[in-house]
Amino acid sequence: MSTMFSALSVRNYRIYFTGALISNIGTWMGRVAQDWVVLTELSDNSATALGIVTGLQFLPILLFTPIAGAISDSFSKRNIMLVSQSLMGIFALITGLWVLSGGMVLWQMYLMAFLSGLASALDAPSRQAFVSEMVPRDRVANAVGLNSASFHSGRLIGPGTAGLMIAAVGTGPTLIVNSFTFVAVLIALLMLDRAALTGGPDRTKPRGKVSEGLAYVRRRPDLILIMVIAFMHGTFGLNFQLTNALMSTEAFHKGVTDYGITGSVMAIGSLAGALLAARRERPRWRLLLGSLFLFSFFTLGVALAPTFTIFLVLLVPTGLTAMTVMVSANAMIQLTTDQAVRGRVLALYMTVFMGGTPLGAPFIGWVGEAFGARWTVLMATIACGLTAVVATIYVMRHDNLRLRLRASWTRPLALERGAVIEPVPEKVN
Repeated sequence: MSTMFSALSVRNYRIYFTGALISNIGTWMGRVAQDWVVLTELSDNSATALGIVTGLQFLPILLFTPIAGAISDSFSKRNIMLVSQSLMGIFALITGLWVLSGGMVLWQMYLMAFLSGLASALDAPSRQAFVSEMVPRDRVANAVGLNSASFHSGRLIGPGTAGLMIAAVGTGPTLIVNSFTFVAVLIALLMLDRAALTGGPDRTKPRGKVSEGLAYVRRRPDLILIMVIAFMHGTFGLNFQLTNALMSTEAFHKGVTDYGITGSVMAIGSLAGALLAARRERPRWRLLLGSLFLFSFFTLGVALAPTFTIFLVLLVPTGLTAMTVMVSANAMIQLTTDQAVRGRVLALYMTVFMGGTPLGAPFIGWVGEAFGARWTVLMATIACGLTAVVATIYVMRHDNLRLRLRASWTRPLALERGAVIEPVPEKVN
């Protein structure tokens, strides 16, 4: 099997990947349907309401993911995911039935978004760390990239499908379809060969504490820098669930079908970025920082796009660079963290990466109402561009690196000497 898909040669991972792909398609259908309900059925195209519901969906990740990380290191990740995926499916079903009944009001959607976020907070650390239990160490980076490819394959198919389905039968049935796709993950988890899983919790040691993960990260400035980049990227750069809706409706005056297409078009770039990242066995600083610079450049083009067609075209490289940043940061964390605290470190990573959304989404929504839809995207350009500059200066000064111009238009800049983060984790006693 080619390097790009080598993790799929592992039976357990192949089964899990299939179930996750089906669920990811449903998840993106659900997100589009939820946003459309909030914008057109429960409010009068309110960017603030959309920002609040997005923020509430991610607030539990900020509040509870560190605790979920300690749970992940103490119990079977597979069993935790069986519980969390079941809860997410149940909450999605309740939301769909409530919308279908015609009795839902805005605060009730806020409530369901928060409950779904609780289940997602429990799920996230185990789902991220579970990758390294299914595949050998030399295929972890590949599996991380393929996980992202699965997620964005769902993003490629889900939004467009949701747009067509909403236009045909409405938002309620679309949300209900999403709830049933969680069954695919549950079946996959039940089909796994548990004897082939590696790196489960050490029953001879006391259960992990959240403080141990914090102490480990404090001793690792490289992990701190990655988490700072992830926070800025996630808080200000990855609000496309919100910004695409506002750009489609406010800047270009489009309907639900065109809005659904924006997610699918962007996913083309995201999928390409995930597959390209899956080819790399070892992430590099120059890839992470270069992708962040390019992401800032392309979001500027997206914000200033004069027509909807140009907007769609620019979403492709925007999605590609955004995904390269995400996969590179995730793989660096996975490969350089000791297994004993990996769940807790990944929980902290997910907290800073996704937990900033409750702060960023309402703020971005307010920016959209106060200054217009285009400024919601310009915030990503400003925040991520400044982060890329500061992070590059830090890496150059602390790792003794130099920025060198190259005679190549595809890779005009290079960090000289030692730009690789070696996968040698600090041991935890």
